[in-house]
Amino acid sequence: MPVNPFLPTAARAGSAPALARILPFAAYLFFLFAADMLARLDVEAQQLRWLYPCKIGAVLALLLFFRRSYPELAWRGMRPRLAALAVAAGLLVFALWISLDAGWMKLGSSPGFDPGDGAGGIDWTLAALRIGGAMLVVPVMEELFWRSFLLRWMASPDFQAVNPRQVGYRAFVVTVLLFGFEHDLWLAGIVAGAVYSLLYMRGGNLWAAILAHGVTNGVLGIWIVATGNWNYW
Repeated sequence: MPVNPFLPTAARAGSAPALARILPFAAYLFFLFAADMLARLDVEAQQLRWLYPCKIGAVLALLLFFRRSYPELAWRGMRPRLAALAVAAGLLVFALWISLDAGWMKLGSSPGFDPGDGAGGIDWTLAALRIGGAMLVVPVMEELFWRSFLLRWMASPDFQAVNPRQVGYRAFVVTVLLFGFEHDLWLAGIVAGAVYSLLYMRGGNLWAAILAHGVTNGVLGIWIVATGNWNYW
């Protein structure tokens, strides 16, 4: 019998279903905070690069641990039209992401992530881990938190019973703004959050948002390695 991801569950913000979506995101933020603190203590950027694989490993471990708590990830198929729209949306967000980078569109400056090997080449293990994590793990983690949990929770504390097609304007605006200001490129983040949210709300399928998000991050990673614009990481 197919899983209905919108069955009433009485899930609250502090409940197990909510925590299953919050904790992977919290682990991701913890590593960002740790990297910032270590940089302030003058730890060399070359050493801090390995925090990223650790971060992705921790997030992936939590996603796997809580995998039974994500009925919205049960594969129910995706209409070809929705899949094509998700891919196109992901490419559009990528194009806008590298364009919306004027000074006033940024929050501070990002040191980026340089997978250089110190001899003028690229450490391809680090580069592959960065692209793979950004393309395959981060979209699942962020879409579970921002779209599946927070967007629906703002519509109702019983968030698992909320059909994303019925989420209102207020929840959409607040979560899009918060998602945007999570990123250094805040305006690009707002645009990305709006696109991924609309895909989820119109299609009713979280995998559409995950696919678009993964396409954006994957193509962005390839572009960064090809051009050496490490600050976009």
